[in-house]
Amino acid sequence: MRKLYLALLPALLLALALGLTACGGGGESDEDAVVETIETSATSSDPADCEALSTQKFMEQTEAVKGSKAVKSCEEEAEDPEGDPESVDVSNVVVDGSKATADTAFNGGNFDGQTLAVALVEEDSDWKLDEVTGFAKFDQDKLVENFEELFQSGEEPLEPPVVTCMGEVFGELSKPEFEELLFGGSQQPIIEIAEGCQEGLQQ
Repeated sequence: MRKLYLALLPALLLALALGLTACGGGGESDEDAVVETIETSATSSDPADCEALSTQKFMEQTEAVKGSKAVKSCEEEAEDPEGDPESVDVSNVVVDGSKATADTAFNGGNFDGQTLAVALVEEDSDWKLDEVTGFAKFDQDKLVENFEELFQSGEEPLEPPVVTCMGEVFGELSKPEFEELLFGGSQQPIIEIAEGCQEGLQQ
């Protein structure tokens, strides 16, 4: 089941799509720096950016593992651009001291059509992504469709009946349940859904 989770993992990781760093200086406002950072870092493929652009908390949330394993997992995924957005649109930026929030809309990639609410922190004059707090705009049908396409592609595609089953389960989740599934920092919920679908089809 660990291999199965790894086959699904690219759909759930946001670090590559939302890598952030402070590009400030030259009189640029914090708000402008946050926007520029999100836009320019969205397609980063440098493993070194994992620690430079994200807090440990963020990597543990998106990689669903703890400590150095989260960093290693992020670095391994960084070189694979599949699932990254073509671009992102940043709005509703609010800076409060060393903290900031923003809404980030995805154009293309695994989260195409979704807008995520993200939180940032400033560390040593650099802005870093600290947490995905949820969906600012949630298109459930589109997200389920994107995931079904992902589950049927890749090096370890899932069997069509399993994909259909998982899509049905995802389609019945509430927005808070979907947020917990994707941003709760645990592998277990997605594993349980996959196992339940496999077991149900074997009966």
